[in-house]
Amino acid sequence: THLMHKALREVLGEHVAQKGSLVDGDKTRFDFVQHAPMTDDEIARVERIVNTEILANAATQARVMSIEDAQKTGAMMLFGEKYGDEVRVLDIGSSRELCGGTHVARTGDIGLFKITVEAGVAAGVRRVEAITGENAVAFVQGQDRLVAQAAAAFKAPPAELPAKIAQTLDHVRTLEKELARLKSKLASSQGDDLAAQAVTIGSAKVLAAVMEGADVPALRETLDKLRDKLGSAAIVLAAVNDGKVSLIAGVTPDLTVKVKAGELVNFVAAQVGGKGGGKPDMAQAGGTQPENLAVALAGVAKWVEGRL
Repeated sequence: THLMHKALREVLGEHVAQKGSLVDGDKTRFDFVQHAPMTDDEIARVERIVNTEILANAATQARVMSIEDAQKTGAMMLFGEKYGDEVRVLDIGSSRELCGGTHVARTGDIGLFKITVEAGVAAGVRRVEAITGENAVAFVQGQDRLVAQAAAAFKAPPAELPAKIAQTLDHVRTLEKELARLKSKLASSQGDDLAAQAVTIGSAKVLAAVMEGADVPALRETLDKLRDKLGSAAIVLAAVNDGKVSLIAGVTPDLTVKVKAGELVNFVAAQVGGKGGGKPDMAQAGGTQPENLAVALAGVAKWVEGRL
């Protein structure tokens, strides 16, 4: 922890000041003043500095002296900490701090130092957690296993993983675009079929239907096409995916004085265990009871007729 504190000040600047720490059998946790997250390069530099000190295998030295003498040695003192007349000065590697804790006899006893966590804990305060010795070795070996598993999955040497991952992501994006195009085409074809199912109430058309396999964008696109095709209309479209109901309602401008899309979609949503909302001409909702969807949609025409 002493070596990490000094390395953080060296890499990030003299503004770094300890705001809290915890050292136990598993890790060292250190909170410090810093207004921006550490970069990967900064973390690596801190690790290199600490591990260089460890490899030097310098003997540590603890001396008890007066607070005045400790100040003369240039020992690091924590701001706001209360010290007695006599203090314990700990030299470990190039670090010199006041501390009464337990320490290794030589820096080499630490074995290996690895930062595992860097995160914010409060405004202007960052936290790092690090591991040492056998814990650090086990961590690094675990990371190696993960890399090996990923390399096996991609059928590539570890060194080629970044390129393989980038290639796979490009391929996924291409497939997603093609899928979106096909869904749009499907929505368009379903829209033509669904228009024929609309019922006439007065001078308006009312449609409530399920679109098999559609997602929310497909529902929205089909709704737009249907409003254009049907003219004066109130429409509710639904889809069921993974046991959840997606609903979208649309009302043409000439009907929104009497029929609000938000009220219409909530009429259906309330019957399928959900709720939603939106503008008078378009609204969305969700639900968790697809088994009630058919009955809920069957009541749409009568609900709209009651408002027209």
